[in-house]
Amino acid sequence: MNQTLTIIPTFNEAYNIGRLIDHIVKLRVGVDVLVIDDGSPDGTADVVREKMKNYPDRVFLIERDEKLGLGTAYVQGFKYALEKEYFYICEMDADFSHSPTDLPRLIQAVSSGKTDIAIGSRYSKGISIVNWPLSRLILSYCANVYARKITGLPIKDTTAGFKCIHRNILETLDLDRIRSNGYAFQIEIHFRAWKAGFRLKEVSIIFREREEGVSKMSRSIVREAVWRVWSLKFKSIFGTL
Repeated sequence: MNQTLTIIPTFNEAYNIGRLIDHIVKLRVGVDVLVIDDGSPDGTADVVREKMKNYPDRVFLIERDEKLGLGTAYVQGFKYALEKEYFYICEMDADFSHSPTDLPRLIQAVSSGKTDIAIGSRYSKGISIVNWPLSRLILSYCANVYARKITGLPIKDTTAGFKCIHRNILETLDLDRIRSNGYAFQIEIHFRAWKAGFRLKEVSIIFREREEGVSKMSRSIVREAVWRVWSLKFKSIFGTL
């Protein structure tokens, strides 16, 4: 077993997930893969099972019966990683918007002791996003400014979903208290870790819009992020975080 686990939540990613797994397991740094699939009707889990035959002891699958959301998938994955004694736990999307070739840089930043969370950032050096429509770019950028101003987080990409986390953070945080389920989940992880005294470091990446499949963005995800930052701020002020 390797020291690093990459957690990938999926819903209808049959076209992408097999290719992504191939890329990750062939990296020179040893990285295992855990896919958490929310009952994809397109056969995503079947593709993962075939890859498990090709890469025994490297690729793992948790199947859930329905679409339960990003946040609950990652919390379940975190608990799995702690149980299996991984030291470095990564998050990434299944659609190649996060390049697997960037994983070694994130892992190295944490394993070298330079930081406790290495965040694959779209905004640390200007704007590093390819093929997003202007409306979505404006929404994302403004959402990050909004979250940063309210929470005080010392990072520019508060909603980044590509990162490497040292297990010490997950052992310290009460994972069952995490309630966010969309992009707000990423803000909450960063905020709770920062308030617990852990170090956050941004590593610049190029984020590319998916080529296949459908974006998971929705109005409910945006609404959750809008109110959740205030909830986190007030809980921090009153000591109930």
